[in-house]
Amino acid sequence: MRIAKIKRFLRVALMVTFMPALMSLSPQAWSATDPFFDESFGNYQEELEAAKEAGKKGVFIFFHMEDCPFCHRMRSTIMTEPDVISLYKDNFLTFMFDIEGSHTVVDFDGSESTGQELAEGKYRVRATPVMMIFDTDGKPLVKYTGPTRTKAEFKWLAEYVIDGRYKTQSFTAYKRARKKASRE
Repeated sequence: MRIAKIKRFLRVALMVTFMPALMSLSPQAWSATDPFFDESFGNYQEELEAAKEAGKKGVFIFFHMEDCPFCHRMRSTIMTEPDVISLYKDNFLTFMFDIEGSHTVVDFDGSESTGQELAEGKYRVRATPVMMIFDTDGKPLVKYTGPTRTKAEFKWLAEYVIDGRYKTQSFTAYKRARKKASRE
């Protein structure tokens, strides 16, 4: 009985000590421990400037929900591959975006809203994952809903933008051509 009280006291003490620090972090800041994603504090207007300064082609955003099994699969398999990380990190700043977030974020155009309002209202993200790539002016270049089936398909999404093919063909046509070429 006495040990249970001590354990309960320690649990409460730890929560009181560390909870304020954890609550002050936005969900976007938590991605710092994930090698695929860059750290962001939710000001995407500033992230555009950083992308330009770093000579990147744009910004990749992975819209997700914490309990999404498809998001988890992408993050724990495909997005952990060194060649995938290199491809994306060499060409884009990469961020996770929690579509259920209640923290204030600043969009590419400088407007402020909660993560949830921005995801649902402006980018029409309702199911996850949704992957979007924006140019360095904040203009959306490609939007892909759902998980990619393979690592190759996820790499093709980046290459589709890097090669500039998004200007002349749909990603579906691009993907079909890449699949055909890989079988020949």
